[in-house]
Amino acid sequence: MEISYRKREKPSLNFWQLLNMSTGFLGIQCGWILQMANTSAIYEYLGANPEQIPILWLAAPVSGLIAQPIVGYMSDRTWGPLGRRRPYFLVGAILSSIALILMPNSSTLWMAAGLLWILDTSINITMEPYRAFTADILPKKQWNVGFAMQSCFVGAGSVIASVTPWCLNNLLGLASNTNIENTIPITVKISFYIGATIFLLAILWTIISTKEYPPEEEEIEVKKTEKTSKNNQFSLNFLSEILSLIKNMPKTMKQLALVQSFTWLGMFCVFLYFPPAVAHNIFGAVDESFPSYTEGIEWAGICIAVYNGVCFIFSWILPRLAEVTSRKTTHSFCLFCGGMGLIFLLFIQDKYLMLFPIGCFGIAWASILCMPYAMLANNISAKNMGLYMGIFNAFIVIPQIIAALGLGWVMDHFLNNNRLYAVVLGGFSILLASILVNFVDDILSQEKPNLKSLTPETINS
Repeated sequence: MEISYRKREKPSLNFWQLLNMSTGFLGIQCGWILQMANTSAIYEYLGANPEQIPILWLAAPVSGLIAQPIVGYMSDRTWGPLGRRRPYFLVGAILSSIALILMPNSSTLWMAAGLLWILDTSINITMEPYRAFTADILPKKQWNVGFAMQSCFVGAGSVIASVTPWCLNNLLGLASNTNIENTIPITVKISFYIGATIFLLAILWTIISTKEYPPEEEEIEVKKTEKTSKNNQFSLNFLSEILSLIKNMPKTMKQLALVQSFTWLGMFCVFLYFPPAVAHNIFGAVDESFPSYTEGIEWAGICIAVYNGVCFIFSWILPRLAEVTSRKTTHSFCLFCGGMGLIFLLFIQDKYLMLFPIGCFGIAWASILCMPYAMLANNISAKNMGLYMGIFNAFIVIPQIIAALGLGWVMDHFLNNNRLYAVVLGGFSILLASILVNFVDDILSQEKPNLKSLTPETINS
């Protein structure tokens, strides 16, 4: 039994109401980017070897694979004083903020690894219901503007989290303590404290300022008559339906799954090793006690801000580019730019010259977060859209789990534990994905999907 509610006519929201509803994305993105930009460095500060980094990151893909469907399912069936989605916002934000405060204060490597599991799961608890929250509140005619508003906060959160450590050191002159072995710099700690504060306050602002619609009579009656046996039968039917959909996946979805697998294998290499690679290979840090290591990690944050900025700008160009060429051609070109940008890092020794290939990577990031879903949406039935999108996201997570389990061995046996080689390997993987896109059967309908509504925050992980 598929539950479908909220058929009431939803009133349009004004600019300030849209802003209030979207503010939470500022906090969520701060949490994500602080985690992505600093976790590998924290592990290395605490003594992790390069080959240990992938397995220590296992929490990220596994928690997403488990938490997202469970939280999504539960939030559909929740109603209380705070509403349907907002209870999960609040719980997730509190847990995320606590984890952000504790993470840079880890005294041991495995303490940091455990806190990553808590942090990543907590962010997913907040993030997953937020997608449905937008559709719950807004009428369809406002989805595009609502998603555009969220893009602004996603971009702002990315930039704030990325540049904060650099600003604390270079603009405020905050003293560093990197000469102390196995000590996480004070700039990283304060950045996480700032991120925790922004995360909690931004989510609280949305919770307080934006109300959810109460359940309709139809939903109340369903909840009253739903018995445990029916719930069990529903669960069995749901599992059976998922297995049937996997077995009968459209040809285009199978082709895109291969593209996604190589794309996100490459992305995971970047998430794992880009900041330490900048510190060791560009800034020349011998180990984590050198000031140049912290400077490199901070500059990697600037690079992350740059490619997220390029991603935000280029996202508005993608729809027109796809109209002029095709979605396959556009996605292939963008992935080619990103893959070549990462490979080109192998030949760069100047931190400022890095910004051009990183900008190219931002072009790929924009397309990765949009174009595969646009191609998929036109090749699956509307009836199974939600389930197929969920299955499709598995091809993002599974390659990351494989990388987390096996990349350490590759680093130790083939890459000489060189972090930059791992990033370049990710570039080759994305480059291969750019070739595979050309073999996808992208069947266009007479009415092309609106790519502007498929923005990064509607499909992340």
